[in-house]
Amino acid sequence: MKIKDCFIFEPGTWLGEGKVKLVVSDEELKYVTRWSVDKAKKSGLIGSMQEVQITGIPDVMHNQFSFYDFVEDRFSVTLENATIGKVLGSGICRPKLIAWEFRNNDIGFEGFEMYELLEDGSYFMHAEYVSQEDFRSAIQGKIWKKSAPS
Repeated sequence: MKIKDCFIFEPGTWLGEGKVKLVVSDEELKYVTRWSVDKAKKSGLIGSMQEVQITGIPDVMHNQFSFYDFVEDRFSVTLENATIGKVLGSGICRPKLIAWEFRNNDIGFEGFEMYELLEDGSYFMHAEYVSQEDFRSAIQGKIWKKSAPS
């Protein structure tokens, strides 16, 4: 498997669902998500928008991801949203696995996401994040391809 076999290289819509656990409580909240992955630009940059709707929370979270600087099995990633602003991270793509992390930034936001390719072409995902206020969350779910780009 080459780096270009990871889901971010498959433009189109990816849907998902799972559970979010906030460390401040024992409650697990269900969520649904939609990734809109763009075709790679000539520069190699891949843009994508992730929408996350958590049950019981009226606002939809919008996360803008940019993936770029692909070298062998490594890449750079930027995450931007209204809550945290913009953070830079790094990622890896290995056989049946893509993951990225955000560490050591000025805003105290850290965490990681990993996606493991399953037999049916979907991905199991696990993520953990912590903010400067020590607000921690653990996310687990699955994403699958809905459609090709129009």
